[in-house]
Amino acid sequence: MEGTVDGFRYGLVTPVAAFVMACLGGALGLRCIVRTLLSGESWKPGWLALGAASIGCGIWTMHFIAMIGFQVVETRIRYDVGLTVLSLAVAIVVVGIGVFIVGYRGASTLNLSFAGAITGLGVAAMHYLGMAALHLNGTIHYDPVVVALSVVIAVVAATAALWAAVTIRGFLTSLGASLIMGVAVTGMHYTGMSAVSVHVHGRTGGSWAGDSPSSLLLPMLVGPAIFLLLAGVVVMFDPLLVLGDGDWNRSPASTLVAAPRSGSLFEHPEDQENQPLREEEAPRVVQARAPQDPQWAVPRGPRR
Repeated sequence: MEGTVDGFRYGLVTPVAAFVMACLGGALGLRCIVRTLLSGESWKPGWLALGAASIGCGIWTMHFIAMIGFQVVETRIRYDVGLTVLSLAVAIVVVGIGVFIVGYRGASTLNLSFAGAITGLGVAAMHYLGMAALHLNGTIHYDPVVVALSVVIAVVAATAALWAAVTIRGFLTSLGASLIMGVAVTGMHYTGMSAVSVHVHGRTGGSWAGDSPSSLLLPMLVGPAIFLLLAGVVVMFDPLLVLGDGDWNRSPASTLVAAPRSGSLFEHPEDQENQPLREEEAPRVVQARAPQDPQWAVPRGPRR
């Protein structure tokens, strides 16, 4: 018997909450990547690891918030704890590979494409491994065409998010990139869920019982949610991540030098030193003159 699949048990509450968590994880992760590109003095492995963990926790939290709203009317659902935790680890590790590629090899087109593909595949791997943790009194089938489409959505959107975050600098740009990342994750999730059909088994030997999804998922979501909040605090109090331009520690005197009497500006002091002086700009010797103020006048005695 075909089961009745419903992915919106609580209406728009779970999709909106899932999208917000995906955007939060994406925003924190992408800003950490940008942090390593803005400053060569930063502790690159630490920032990249924080970025990978933020994105991984964000997409994992998004998936299982969305799964709270998933139900099959004819049967209850339970989750395998081991596979659920494993899906979180896979998300962090696979996304981390893509993040470290950009952090260490640079933001070239080839590197961004490769890193985006790996990040998108990490999102897809987390999703379908999380679906493998789902157990019910029936058999889950997938439409292979829709599954392939969901993977393509994840890869393309993840690549676009990475490109926007590292190519166009600025806080607002990174915020827009995080929205793209949120679309990548939630779009991939709900596209993949549209490929699901369930064949419910007959009720021979009594009804099949299962735990409520919220009884398992809600406690497990607490840890990643707290981690994202702590990562947000780290990002908020880092001046380079907040300003995003790398100019917060530069003084005006070290960046711009005015050429005497010419009105032109050189970006670096050495540029001015290499410029030939015109005749009118050559140093002039000025004869010192006594001030003309009467109070500076030296009284003269009578001539003899």
